[in-house]
Amino acid sequence: MIPAFNLSRLPRIIFGHGTRKQLPSLIASHGNRFLLVTGAQHFQSSPYREELQQSFKAEGLSWETLKISGEPSPQLIDDAVRNYRNKHIDVVVGIGGGSALDAAKAIAGLLKPGNSVMDHLEGVGPELPYQGPATPFIAVPTTAGTGSEATKNAVLSTHGPDGFKKSFRDEMLVAEIALVDPDFLSTCTPQVIAANGMDAFTQLLESYVSSKANRFTDALAWSGMKAVRDSLLAWYCEGTTAGDAQAGMAYAALMSGITLAQVGLGSVHGLASPLGAFFPIPHGVVCGTLVAEATAMNIRALQAREPDSKVLLKYAQAGRMITHDIHLSDEEALARLLETLEQWTDAMQLPRLSKYGVTREDIPRIVANSRGSSMKTNPILLTDEEIAEILSRRL
Repeated sequence: MIPAFNLSRLPRIIFGHGTRKQLPSLIASHGNRFLLVTGAQHFQSSPYREELQQSFKAEGLSWETLKISGEPSPQLIDDAVRNYRNKHIDVVVGIGGGSALDAAKAIAGLLKPGNSVMDHLEGVGPELPYQGPATPFIAVPTTAGTGSEATKNAVLSTHGPDGFKKSFRDEMLVAEIALVDPDFLSTCTPQVIAANGMDAFTQLLESYVSSKANRFTDALAWSGMKAVRDSLLAWYCEGTTAGDAQAGMAYAALMSGITLAQVGLGSVHGLASPLGAFFPIPHGVVCGTLVAEATAMNIRALQAREPDSKVLLKYAQAGRMITHDIHLSDEEALARLLETLEQWTDAMQLPRLSKYGVTREDIPRIVANSRGSSMKTNPILLTDEEIAEILSRRL
């Protein structure tokens, strides 16, 4: 018997090398004027930027451009909505990494209503229900990590002692179209490949063992983790010559966005929220540097308090898959999973938290602010002491 499950809205997905050539006609299907939201680097340095701009002109399109530097803040979103609301925007197109896509998603959600995003941020302000309507949004990722092209949430941040990292979340914010062309990944640096790739893997593993996981998401997460196994280190080591690996990671990131949107995440992303708010740490770096230790802690806690948990079997299955060894016992598979995650962390030189100013004295404040929505779907409730240990091991 297959247990019941419920799926939230997904975008229309267009995946494959060269699919960028469809973008002008997809935009034109919504109107002839659009807002192009890009990152500060990836799309600007892309060999395909000029090609796309010429194709936009050939299609008779006109556009405004907004460049996003760093993670978007609520103030940036409100300013953009104010600046572009009366410029007759038919569709918002986000081309970039997770920050650009999240910004585009939030702007698309508020161009028509015109109110502040602070009205809707989870855990901040009045948390008013979002009523819409949203402007159509097309998501075109140029990195392989966040999976934002497939999610309903836009993550916004303010940095500093009183900072926060929270989501503007609603099904009406899901992109109309997610256009995933692996060719766009050609400008990713090794540091971006490592951080974003480990973010994608973390999202896949955490959704696979989430307390809300189901048959549908398990199949996608499993497929995505296999793609990471076969692609991430190859892409990191070979760079632009690894076309198949780029496609594998583009696929893995897309799967991670779908699964996290359906069933949530776990302790790594619970910690990523306060770490990203209080310190200048890129989101992918947080995931990459913590995933091995957080996974080890989950396994130890399950073995101590819930030794019959099916999640331990899922972790063991992941260990066998990731090491290509189906003959491992459960105990051996768990150990090999952790060894592999540690090896990836070291091989791709994921920095420790102390590089970004995190000290032992900061740990209690980070732990106190880690119990958001992601921590709620961790496969076991971790104690404050266990969460603190995860952090201390990566200082």
